Amino acid sequence: MDKKISIIIRSYNEEKWINACLDAVFKQDYKNFEVILVDNESKDQTILKAEKYPIKILNIKDFLPGKAINLGIEASTGEYIVCLSAHCIPVNEKWLANLLKDFEGDDKIAGVYGRQEPLSFTPDTDKRDLLTVFGLDKKIQLKDSFFHNANSMIRRDIWKKIPFDDKITNIEDRLWAKEVLQAGYKIVYEPEASVYHYHGIHQNQNKERCTNVVRILEGLEKQSGQSARQIDLRSLNVVALIPVKGEIIYLNDRPLLEYTIAAARSSKYIKDVIVSTDSEEYAKLAKDLGASVPFIRDASLSGEMVDLEHVYQYSINKLEEKGLVPDLVVTLEITFPFRSKGLIDELIARQAGEGFDSVIAARAEFGSCWIRDGDQIKRVDQGFIPRQFKDPVYVGIKGLGCVTYPQFLRQGRLLGEKVGVLEIHNPYSAIEVRDKIGQNFAEEIMRNWERIAV
Repeated sequence: MDKKISIIIRSYNEEKWINACLDAVFKQDYKNFEVILVDNESKDQTILKAEKYPIKILNIKDFLPGKAINLGIEASTGEYIVCLSAHCIPVNEKWLANLLKDFEGDDKIAGVYGRQEPLSFTPDTDKRDLLTVFGLDKKIQLKDSFFHNANSMIRRDIWKKIPFDDKITNIEDRLWAKEVLQAGYKIVYEPEASVYHYHGIHQNQNKERCTNVVRILEGLEKQSGQSARQIDLRSLNVVALIPVKGEIIYLNDRPLLEYTIAAARSSKYIKDVIVSTDSEEYAKLAKDLGASVPFIRDASLSGEMVDLEHVYQYSINKLEEKGLVPDLVVTLEITFPFRSKGLIDELIARQAGEGFDSVIAARAEFGSCWIRDGDQIKRVDQGFIPRQFKDPVYVGIKGLGCVTYPQFLRQGRLLGEKVGVLEIHNPYSAIEVRDKIGQNFAEEIMRNWERIAV
């Protein structure tokens, strides 16, 4: 069956997901398809990322779900139409062929919808819904009008007779399915045409009860040999961003910058190492060390009162102006030359694998910790209790490594709302080189670093 398929993707502010979605679409074994993105005036970098793919992009101002799908279909040419949400990621390269196969030999099938699997970090309320609703058994529906346009395929000839309602605010898919069933057609649920979907299909449910249900469902899945759901980190455009300024600093006759670039380049996931500098001399050095320097930073950002968040904000805007649009950014500072092997990849895996907005390297502190509150000093740890019963206070070491989304840098901040920490266990990793004393100490350690690095 070699029929042309038109894939209609609806989007609004989906820069976190659009690359993963389109990467998975263009890896399909079935190649006879076109992609049309119907975007509801996204305010983020969704369009800039999507433009890198051979797709048609349409804009819709007054968004309604059925209206957006109908608009995309009208601009398409395929015999079969796929509706896919921009935050849905096909699980494997057979997804498209598996949606299409059920139409073969049965002209009474109007639509097929596929399975939706939660990611490992999908909230438990949503995870429970997805695991419960989208099971492993194929179904042919003659009366049940459940249908879901986050992951579905329909026939164009039937859509011409029964288009989606373009005036309702939701459940356009189920209303369409009800009409086609009443017209004598059938709906198929195909579990082998599966996508990862972060969001659920219901809202405002009891969280504790959902968590308990999820644990049971996940236990059943493990017994059946199903694997955990994770984003393919190698498909993400992960960029390291290293800010430097002033004169070049050396450590054991090697530029201090070299240690951080080398750590970034050793990552399995980082695609490009970007150095943001105000210095032509630093720019040349960075390029010699294998990094990219796509711009020279404005000198006004090198003042003592300018914080790094403003430097990152300027840098991400410059990168995106040049069409360099990362999915994730790893910020690194050159004052930390003793990063443990694999530290950066652990940060990336924790951020992408557990659904955090940002993940920062941190040291666990079990001693007494205090903060100043006006004229008072207040204790923030749990007091003088045995260490084995005490929760640590985490001391963030952002210069050692932080993974975050570019949208936060664009807003002039490093961290999002949901922050995770990666606890470092190598005490040398927290050593920072900022003055002559620190430099002398670091040089002594560096002589033995290959032996003690872990």
